[in-house]
Formats: sequence, C-alpha cells, structure tokens
Amino acid sequence: MKKTPFLAGALALGLTLTACSDDGGGGGGEGDGADYPSGPVNMSVGADPGSGFDLTMRTLVEVLQKEELVEVPMPIENRPGAASAVWTAQMVEQHAGADDQVSVTSLVLMTNNARGQSDYNYEDVTMIARLLSEYFVVVVSADTDYQDLESVLNAIVEDPGAVPVGAASDDQLPFALLVNEAGGDASQINFVAYEGGGEQSNALLSGDIQVAIAGTSEFLPLIESGELRALTVIGDDRLEGLPDVPTAQEEGYDVTISNWRGIYGPPDMPDYAVEYWEGVLAEAVETPSWADAAEKNQWVTTFMTGDELDTYLKDTNDQVTQAFEEIGSQ
Repeated sequence: MKKTPFLAGALALGLTLTACSDDGGGGGGEGDGADYPSGPVNMSVGADPGSGFDLTMRTLVEVLQKEELVEVPMPIENRPGAASAVWTAQMVEQHAGADDQVSVTSLVLMTNNARGQSDYNYEDVTMIARLLSEYFVVVVSADTDYQDLESVLNAIVEDPGAVPVGAASDDQLPFALLVNEAGGDASQINFVAYEGGGEQSNALLSGDIQVAIAGTSEFLPLIESGELRALTVIGDDRLEGLPDVPTAQEEGYDVTISNWRGIYGPPDMPDYAVEYWEGVLAEAVETPSWADAAEKNQWVTTFMTGDELDTYLKDTNDQVTQAFEEIGSQ
C-alpha cells in the first residue's frame, strides 16, 4: 500500500454578522501602520455558521477578546459559497491591498484549485499563519447497520452509487483516498456536498446520507451524546478525546491526512498589518484560553508563520496535486 502523508491546521469561535468593508480602512497611520489597527477589522468566514471555519474563527476572536490582545472591534461575517471559493475570489478581486480584512482558510484552498473549482490558491492571497491541525473523522448515525470502516468501504467498492457520503469539498479528498486504498474507484463515490458538519449531521440523522466525513470538532458533540458513531479518525495517532476510535491505519488503510487551518489576508496586504497579526496570533495560541479551546475541539496547535509556513504550504500543495492525479477529480 502507498502511504499518503499530509499535515494540517486551524482555529475557532465568536458570533457577530456584519457587512464587509471594501475600503481597506482598518487603520495604518500615514501608510506606515503606526496606529494599526485604528478601526474595525472584518473577520470573515467563507462558510456557514456551524462549520469548521466558523468554529475556528469564532473561537479565535473570543480568545483575542478575552485575553485583551486586540482592542478594536472584530465583527464576524459568514460568506458561504462553493466551499469558500466565492469568498476567496472576492478577497482577491475586491480587497487587494486592504488592511482590515482577515479570513480563515484550510486545505480546501488547495483542493478547490486542484480540482478546477477555483482560480486562486494560497499564492494568490497573503497567508499569515497556520494555527492548527485537525483530524478528519468518519461517522455514521448510531442506528446504522455499518459497524466499522471496513463495512462502509466494502459497500462503496461494491456499489458506489448506493452509499451517499456527506462531505464538504476539502473533506472529500481523504475519503476518496480511503476508497482508493480499499480497491475501489474513487471517481465514482456518491458524494453529497455540504458546507459544514451541522448540515451533515442533520442529513445523517434524517437518513438522507449514510456516512459522512469532516473535521473532528464538527461532529464531536453528537459523538459524545451518542447520536453519531465515529468509525475512524484519519491521522497518525488516536485522539485523546476519542480514545476508543481507531485510526484508519489501525484499520488497515494506509492514509494519513489532516486538515490545516490558518489565517490569511487579501493580496498585497500591507506589511505592517501582516506583522501585527503574526504577533497577536503567536500570543493567542500560547494563552490558557486557546489551550482550553484546542483541547475541547481536539485540535493540535501547529502554529507557523514566515518562511516555515511558505515551505509547508508549497509541500502540502504538491501532495494535494499528486493525490488528485492518483484518484481523479472528485
């Protein structure tokens, strides 16, 4: 079997909807950023409330406010559409050079580009920091006949169309790799696209889909309540919060891919704004508030900026491109 290693990261929490500013007026003094930020900074989420993106940004804003690291307003705006590709395009095309626009992204930035669903990738925006990595988890409803990962994958290999699989755009890749490992045709998987774990959970509980995959935090409350059952986590080790759930590798499927989540700004974001956010984010992930949130959501803090981040993003993007060449576009 061919090992497919990947890394990943992210963050989360808050709750304010506001309109986006197009004027780039977040604050830099006379162009030197001496008093930055002097006004509100829009903290945008290219996905629906309840999604992993949403949880990450709301958690981050809550930490920044609680720890008094940022004093200006940080209104949160959800801008869903095409697995965040719509908002990414707007950031690139409408907000270039702005210092008052900050957003959250993840592996989906690369998968959207690799499958031709977006013209833009990490090089087209200003990547500020990787915050964390989150394992993917495969879940089913508690009353399903599927008792383990093998039974799900065998059913898909036998008849792909008969097993609807709920997955957001970036969540489809790891599941496709599992099917590929099981000897199936990943290009034939019956994916049903959802923007977040909340929609997937409702679809599972109503019977509209039979299996789903997303970041652990998106399903964790319903796993803990017993309404959903976790079949496997996709990562190197079992999660502390789900000690009884085996990894895909333990189940015999040699796939290791986790989802990075990070923070970005528009293209040509001023250096003073980038440096400011690099600094406050570095402080944020060292706080007790962040540590508590990471433990609660089963996140692994993998903070990274600068040249180290650039290298990581390039290497990960190369892996994503190679994976799509192997399994076909989903």
